[in-house]
Amino acid sequence: MSDNRKHSRLAVYPGSFDPLTNGHLDIARRAARLFDTLIVAVYVLPTKNVLFSADERVALWQEVIVSEELGNVRVDRFTTLLVEYVRCVGGQVIIKGLRSPNDFEAEFQQGLMNSKLAPEIETVCLLTNLKHLFVSSSLLKEVCRLGGDVTDMLPAPVVRALRSKYSL
Repeated sequence: MSDNRKHSRLAVYPGSFDPLTNGHLDIARRAARLFDTLIVAVYVLPTKNVLFSADERVALWQEVIVSEELGNVRVDRFTTLLVEYVRCVGGQVIIKGLRSPNDFEAEFQQGLMNSKLAPEIETVCLLTNLKHLFVSSSLLKEVCRLGGDVTDMLPAPVVRALRSKYSL
């Protein structure tokens, strides 16, 4: 007897997202087309210094998800080992975005470790759109802090939040 029920495919897109960029948003949009549900998982305890609190990073994603009408995308936060978080939410896939060979090397190592820890969870890497190739959160924070125009590289709510942080 065959089971014809559709299995829900849930993917998790993790990151510190300090702040989210149009490159992150592009990866989220594309992943949302591939999976039934996408959880943007904001890592609360990154080792790098962050400008935005976890609450602010989650709120920015929530605002962008609503404005972009990404109905199958939700945002959450996590503090645990990524594969444990993915298991807890019933996910099958971890989404990673790749911009450069350096990204590949780091994601390759993390992907192999995640596979060792949780062989049932796949890692899917999406290549960045060429127009976002040079975009990084840290670079955009610096450009904004120094008064540069970042409006075409960040979602509007993020531009407003950055300008507010830097009193611009």
